[in-house]
Amino acid sequence: MLRCYCHCYLLAVLVMVHYCLMKTSCAAIMNTTTRKNIESDQSALLSLKSHITSDPHQILFRNWSSNATSSSVCDWIGVGCRSRRHRRVTALDISNMNLTGTIPPELGDLSFLDSIDISGNYFHGNLPEELFRFHRLKFMNLKFNNFSGAVPLGIGLLLELQHLSLDSNNFVRNIPISIYNLSKLEYLNVQDNFLGGNIPEEIGNLYNLNYLSMESNQFTGSIPLSIFNISTLESVGFTYNSLSGSLPVDICKNLPNLVGLYLSANELNGRIPSSFSQCSKLQTLSLSQNKFVGGIPKEIGNVQLLEKLYLGGNYLEGEIPPEIGNLSNLNLFSADNNQIIGSIPRELGNLTMLSMLYLHFNSLTGIIPPELYTLSNLELFKIRENKITGTIHRGIGNLTSLAYLDFAFNNFTGTIPQEICNLHSLEQIYLSFNKLNGSIPTGIFNMSTLAAIVLAFNPLLGNLPLAMGYALPNLVLLDLSATNIGGVIPSSIANSSRLSRIALARAQFTGPIPDSLGDLSLLEVLLLFENNLKNEASSSELGFLTSLTKCKYLSSLQLGKNPLNGILPASIGNFSNSLQTFDAASCKIMGRIPSEIGNMSNVLSLTLDNNQLTGFIPTTIKDLQTIQHLSLTQNNLKGTLEQFCNLPRLSELYLDQNQISGSILECFGNMTSLRQLSLGNNLLGSSIPRNFWGSSIPRNFWNLKDLLVLNFSSNFLSGSLPQEIGNLKAATVIDMSMNRFWGDIPSTMGSLQNLLNLFLANNQLQGSIPDSFGNMLSLQFLDLSHNSLSGPIPKSLEALRYLKYFNVSFNKLKGEIPSGGPFQNFTSESFVSNDALCGDPKFHVPRCQTNAMHRSKVKKVLQIVYILLGVVVVVIMALALVFLRYRKKKRAQIGTLVLSIPTQDRISYFELQLATNGYNESNFLGSGSFGSVYKGILNDGRLVAVKVFNMQEEGALKSFEVECEVLCNLRHRNLVKVITSCSNQDFKALVLQYMSNGNLEKWLYSHNYFLELVQRLDIMIDVANALHYLHHEYLTPVVHCDLKPSNVLIDEDMIGHVSDFGITKFLGEEESIVLTKTLATIGYIAPEYGSEGLISTACDIYSYGIMLMEVFTRRRPSDEIFAGNLSLKSWVNESVPNAILQIIDANLLKPNEEHFTLKLECLSSVMELALKCVSESPMERLGVKDILDSLKKIKIHLLQVKKVDKL
Repeated sequence: MLRCYCHCYLLAVLVMVHYCLMKTSCAAIMNTTTRKNIESDQSALLSLKSHITSDPHQILFRNWSSNATSSSVCDWIGVGCRSRRHRRVTALDISNMNLTGTIPPELGDLSFLDSIDISGNYFHGNLPEELFRFHRLKFMNLKFNNFSGAVPLGIGLLLELQHLSLDSNNFVRNIPISIYNLSKLEYLNVQDNFLGGNIPEEIGNLYNLNYLSMESNQFTGSIPLSIFNISTLESVGFTYNSLSGSLPVDICKNLPNLVGLYLSANELNGRIPSSFSQCSKLQTLSLSQNKFVGGIPKEIGNVQLLEKLYLGGNYLEGEIPPEIGNLSNLNLFSADNNQIIGSIPRELGNLTMLSMLYLHFNSLTGIIPPELYTLSNLELFKIRENKITGTIHRGIGNLTSLAYLDFAFNNFTGTIPQEICNLHSLEQIYLSFNKLNGSIPTGIFNMSTLAAIVLAFNPLLGNLPLAMGYALPNLVLLDLSATNIGGVIPSSIANSSRLSRIALARAQFTGPIPDSLGDLSLLEVLLLFENNLKNEASSSELGFLTSLTKCKYLSSLQLGKNPLNGILPASIGNFSNSLQTFDAASCKIMGRIPSEIGNMSNVLSLTLDNNQLTGFIPTTIKDLQTIQHLSLTQNNLKGTLEQFCNLPRLSELYLDQNQISGSILECFGNMTSLRQLSLGNNLLGSSIPRNFWGSSIPRNFWNLKDLLVLNFSSNFLSGSLPQEIGNLKAATVIDMSMNRFWGDIPSTMGSLQNLLNLFLANNQLQGSIPDSFGNMLSLQFLDLSHNSLSGPIPKSLEALRYLKYFNVSFNKLKGEIPSGGPFQNFTSESFVSNDALCGDPKFHVPRCQTNAMHRSKVKKVLQIVYILLGVVVVVIMALALVFLRYRKKKRAQIGTLVLSIPTQDRISYFELQLATNGYNESNFLGSGSFGSVYKGILNDGRLVAVKVFNMQEEGALKSFEVECEVLCNLRHRNLVKVITSCSNQDFKALVLQYMSNGNLEKWLYSHNYFLELVQRLDIMIDVANALHYLHHEYLTPVVHCDLKPSNVLIDEDMIGHVSDFGITKFLGEEESIVLTKTLATIGYIAPEYGSEGLISTACDIYSYGIMLMEVFTRRRPSDEIFAGNLSLKSWVNESVPNAILQIIDANLLKPNEEHFTLKLECLSSVMELALKCVSESPMERLGVKDILDSLKKIKIHLLQVKKVDKL
């Protein structure tokens, strides 16, 4: 204790010295102090008044005055003078006066002040150091202002201070350590600022503290253990910071008075201590939104006074301990967003005081115990997204206080009980995504307290009561989508005047859409698509649209797939600027598109496809400056493309099956936002003369490098296809069939690595099929029929493993039909009507002539032999010269090339030294098991990566040799390319292709990088393509053995390349399994690899599956949450398919984003695929071809969506 006092004294002296140095001298300060009196106090207060720039209630302006006739300063509002002897100002309270201004240094002259309260104003700026002259001050309240800057060091001079409130300001940096010198402090509140840094152990010096709040700041590091030794503490708050570390196991040992512990929204980890049972006075325990693992300690059930228990948003597992039922005072229990399993304990029915129960987003099973239906004080009951089964018990009617009921996304069956209508306090009911059947109890539509009714995605039956709107005055949300509910939509629904969202889509509703919906002035979303709704028989115009224009907040109107049979009214232009989505596809709409449609200035998506619209597309379309999706497919519309030119944000344009004429305009080449362009079945090019280079398509059009889908089919477009078509690197579908294109097929099309479908049939194309087509490894559909193509079918097409459809019929092709790869699955229909094809009789062609071929081959062989003999002679002579020159040179550490790499450049050790600036740290890229990688610049300016092997490491030489063999002999776009090598006895290095975007691990876990869903999918397809080549396309199968994100490098085009072949294994021709003692990275190793050293291609599949999980969950297999029996694999397995949202990277998918359901399905498919890759038995794992097929289907499904899939 003596040491503590000495420490505090010394700290006080240091602070005083710091303060005195700011002035002329300490003596001067003391002389000034002795001359102060009530006049100096008045002067200080008037200085404060002069610094106030706004006094809206004129309180100080009128009351604080220096006039002689005015009252004494002690009579001023907010001023107290309790000292009769000195007659000095001792208290200042100007709180909650809405004052604006700054604090002047002169305020520090109030030397007798013991209480200051200026809270609840708008004071700003830094706190002056002079403010801390108040050596008598016991109470300081500055909260709810706009003070900024650092908390001054001088605050440590206020040694008498007992209450300090600095909360709700804009203070920054760390709290000065001098504050922990205030040993008399009982109350300290600095919450809601921007304070940061570590909290020092010196906080334990505040041994009289009973209230501590440092919430909503930016503190980091661990919570000092000294805090848990302050026995006077009653409330401790650190919520909303970035604190880490674990809690002490004996946390309550020295906290006998603790009433509230608030630690939510940090990064705390480890297990929840069982010793909380020793905090006998604890009423609130808040640990939610951290990284706690393990189970909920059963000992918490012994904290008898506990009222609120927050455990949600962690990684807790196991079951809910029945002992929680012993907490007789508990009114809030939150364990949501965890990994809790098992059934809900019936003992929770003992919690008679419980008002809020949060158990959503877990894996709870079984039924809801009947005992829970006796909790008459329960106001909120949320078990959303679990695996609860059984029926909803009739006892639910006993929960008479219930206001919020959420049982959505479970497996409830049976009917909705009538007793639910007895809940007269119920405001929100969510029962969607279950298996409930029968009719909705009529009484639900008479519950006047209801604000939300969400029963979607259940096989419910019946009709809506015609008078429902009269009894639901507070209804805001009504969602009955994807049910079997039908009948007419009651016009009385307009009497529920607070409605903002109505979702009745995919149901059985009939009759007209009531005009009365336009009276819902707060309506934001109206979803009525996929019903049987019709127009009023009395009018050809869709009058209800006119009515809906009165809804000034309407943002989404979706009516698609209803037989409306009407005309769009001109009033469609009167929709408010709030409207973003308008969908009336497949509604049998007739007539013209009104020109007033251009007034929908903020619309993002406009869908009118598959109707009976006629006339010209209005030129006012050009006024839709924010539009991103526009679909007018399958109508009878006329016009040109001119009005679409100046839509800067247009991403998807669908105009198929209309009568659009003219040409493709040059302005389309500037529409860089375009991702899908579909103009098939029109009259484009029919009456337009060819431009100067002979094509209906301008050259700059091919600059749309981000275009995914291009459909020009069934038009009259002409001209040759330019080499620039190879710029469409992102394209997955190109359909230019049934036009008038002529000339050769550009060889650059072979560089379209993402292309899945290519249709060039029914044109006038000539020349040969480019051999480069064999590089389009993703291709699934290729149709070149009905052209004038000549020459052979390239044998390179045998490499197109995923090709499902191939048609070159009705051409002038000659030569042998390839027999390998996908050609084994094709029929004669693919080849009919050509000039002189030959090959397998199954194609209905003659066998190829062999004699001529034999003579030709003999001739070629002889030519090759003569050439080789000449080469050998030259090589021998060259080697002799090199040997002679080598003997003349002194022995030096100069590396020479040892690899026979095509087009390889020679490079020396000294050139590498120069390229890497002496292997300078500034060029360091990373390190691995056997060496380090540096960035280098060669003499010709090329950027390269230099992998230098550490020859002191055991196995480095073997690793170098293996990488040499692999990278020299294997060639694939998704493998890292080796440029050359440098090797001598003491130095070995590989010079590799430089990857400007680093590795996949960096993109997953660095805060400055982010990969979107499609990007992650593309990279994993790239990795799978590399594996397919290694496993099936090389002479013998190659097993990588160490697949992981750090070994996947990413180039400037965000294409993935597999690297690091240091422990790769080659399988012999007859081998499918080999033995090894070399282990790969823990977490990615297949079971048979790690335990028995068995290597096969199935080991790579296992590693790939783990990596697939990691990429989409953003969780390493070594993540700290995976302990005991929990691994990344088991975590994913337990969450698929019902809890997929809990495990995926939260940045990939937000519940309120567009296409939510579609993306969730895709992510679920990815996780299911990953699980098929990590089966315990190697024989049960998928093959890489199946993996590629699945991933590409998922990608197509993701990219080709046209409509919002979220209700």
